[in-house]
Amino acid sequence: MRIRNRGFTLIELMITVAIVGILAAIAFPSYQNQIRKGHRADAQTLVMNIATKEQQYLLDARKYLDTIGAGGLNITISGWDCAVVCTNAHYTIDVAVTAGPPTFKVTATAKGNQLPDGDLTLDHQGNRTRAGKPGW
Repeated sequence: MRIRNRGFTLIELMITVAIVGILAAIAFPSYQNQIRKGHRADAQTLVMNIATKEQQYLLDARKYLDTIGAGGLNITISGWDCAVVCTNAHYTIDVAVTAGPPTFKVTATAKGNQLPDGDLTLDHQGNRTRAGKPGW
């Protein structure tokens, strides 16, 4: 009688590892892009909130503020450290203000893994740019 061993051959195992490696090489960059989009959406939301607060403050005080946190626009968002600027692991957001005529520009500077995405800006006229190109 002949006894047959059960299991995988080395060739079958190597083919499986190669297929998994190819799938991972395709999926991982896509996953990173989706994570980057999520972080960008968080930053865009905060930039829009800051712009809205700036417009409200202009109606009340006839000027814009360059302080985001306490003593300024009083913006507090979970996951962001907002004092003069707002910062987290992916973006640093600050506001540049000019006095006459009053204007502001909110800039979200990318950092870390977000660098390939580029910086986001929004000005007092609603003009948006990402990495120097119009639109978000």
